[in-house]
Amino acid sequence: MLSGRLYDASDPELAGLRVKAHELCRRFNASGEEDRDLREDLLGQLIPDRGQDSDFMGPIYFDYGVFTTLGSRIFANFNFTVLDTCPVVIGDDVMIGPNVTLATPLHPMRWQERNLRRKPDGSLYDWEYGAPITIGANCWIASNVVICGGVTVGEGSVIGAGSVVTHDIPENSLAVGNPCMVLRTITEAERMDLPEPCRPL
Repeated sequence: MLSGRLYDASDPELAGLRVKAHELCRRFNASGEEDRDLREDLLGQLIPDRGQDSDFMGPIYFDYGVFTTLGSRIFANFNFTVLDTCPVVIGDDVMIGPNVTLATPLHPMRWQERNLRRKPDGSLYDWEYGAPITIGANCWIASNVVICGGVTVGEGSVIGAGSVVTHDIPENSLAVGNPCMVLRTITEAERMDLPEPCRPL
C-alpha cells in the first residue's frame, strides 16, 4: 500500500489500524478545546511522527494517522481530513484552513477493476492504490482545498480557497482554481510591515 501498488483494503492488519485511528479521532473530536493535555496525548497516539506546538481545532479525520508525518507549528482549522493510505508529509509552519482534504487513495479507472468483489467467506473487498502527498514548509492551504494523491506543494506556497490540486505546485507560488493553476510567484513586493519587531521562528 505505502509503495503505491494495488492492495486489498480489507486486509485485517490495515483494518485494525484504521479502527484504531478512527477511534482516536472520535475521542479527539469529543474533547473540548480546553482539554489540551488529553488532545496532545491523543494526537501523539494518532500521529507519532510529528513536531511540536501544533494546533488542530477539530474535528479531524485520519484514515491511519501513522502514515502521516508532521513538522512543527502546524495549525489546522475545522474539518481537516487526511486519507493517508500513502505517506503524507507536512513541513514546519504550515497553516491549513477549514474543510481541507488530503487524499492519497486512488482507484482503477475502469469499473471492471474498481468494483467490489466477494471473497470465498462472503466478505467484500476491492483493489485500491495510492500516491503520496508532500506539503513543504511555510505554506498556507486556504479553506475548502482538496490536494490529490501524487502532489507536492513547494515550500512557501499559498493555495487559494476552493482549489483542487491535481499536480505539483512550485515553491513560493500563489495557485488557485479547479484544477489549481499557478497565478504568480510570491515576491518581496508583497512584504507587510508588522507592528512588532520580533522575527518568526
